Amino acid sequence: MFEPRSSSGLLLLAVIALCSTSLGQCQADPVVEIVTVITSSINGTAGSLDFNFNPGTFVSQFASLQILNFSSDGALAGSPATTGDVSGTLPGTLTFDNGTALNDYFEGFTFGTVLKFDVSLYGPALSSPDGTSKSGSSFAFSMFSDPEGATPALTSDLVDGIALSVNVNLDGSTTLTNFSSETIVEAATVPEPGSLAEVLLLFLGMTIVAARGSGRAAERLRSH
Repeated sequence: MFEPRSSSGLLLLAVIALCSTSLGQCQADPVVEIVTVITSSINGTAGSLDFNFNPGTFVSQFASLQILNFSSDGALAGSPATTGDVSGTLPGTLTFDNGTALNDYFEGFTFGTVLKFDVSLYGPALSSPDGTSKSGSSFAFSMFSDPEGATPALTSDLVDGIALSVNVNLDGSTTLTNFSSETIVEAATVPEPGSLAEVLLLFLGMTIVAARGSGRAAERLRSH
């Protein structure tokens, strides 16, 4: 069994452990979309917001979703209505999973000029598709110009009132559909798998080279 005899040996063990952990995390990196909605055309309107994340008609592999970093110059009404597997309250983090048929968060909202939030999708359906599920899952975000959620706002989808949807496909990929000309969606930059581990290994190599150089210098000093 290897027994480290120096600080570089201890560092080696620490970096190997951290690299292993990092690789595991990188393989499950979430899909993150950054959403910005320009709401100045309905500024001051007492309306509502709706977020939902639901499985398909047939068997769907488990997946989760979070709404993060919600911000706006508008005002949330408070006392949201939730259905299914949903936890949290805006402007804090909302967490959904697709464990029940309907998972929904609805809240009254007086619109300002802009609202922003991040959508993070993660779980086995994205990181390790099972190849046997028959349906994916779908996230939808809607805005309404009335507190009851009857009149869609800022969307061309006048049937379902959806402004933005993200589907989780059976192969783990995602498909984004934007029905709102006022909604801007950007994909967040996530680390490539193993990139953190590669940086740590590079650091380890530099540390070992420096340690060997110091050792040789010490030997030369002792020889004089």
